[in-house]
Amino acid sequence: MTKDKKTSEDILMEAARSAKKNSYSPYSGFPVGAAVVLEDGQIFTGTNIENASYGLTCCAERVALFSARTASSAKIMALAISIGPDGAKLPERSLVPCGACRQVMSEFLAPETPVHVDGNRSFTMDELLPHCFKL
Repeated sequence: MTKDKKTSEDILMEAARSAKKNSYSPYSGFPVGAAVVLEDGQIFTGTNIENASYGLTCCAERVALFSARTASSAKIMALAISIGPDGAKLPERSLVPCGACRQVMSEFLAPETPVHVDGNRSFTMDELLPHCFKL
């Protein structure tokens, strides 16, 4: 059986890969792209933007989430992340969002929301950060 139609996950991952092309990562050489889809079907993307002062770097996941929230308060249905240079062989453990992104993601994604990582697998938000900080 051939796959004739792209799934919503495929479309979201393509958006993340496309965003990754605009990465500004001159210090690490490690581009990342992310895309979120809202319940109304809108897709918002983000890419990592590095700074010589590393603490001021913005991760792709947070850029995508903040872009979506700036434009809409609709529920986020899924997040896709494309990590690292195309074709790079990376250890599986490096193919997940950083801790800061996981905490921010937990603010906007329900525990069961899927997070698709390019070249790795899919997780739920709860699998990525089962004990997030909450007030």
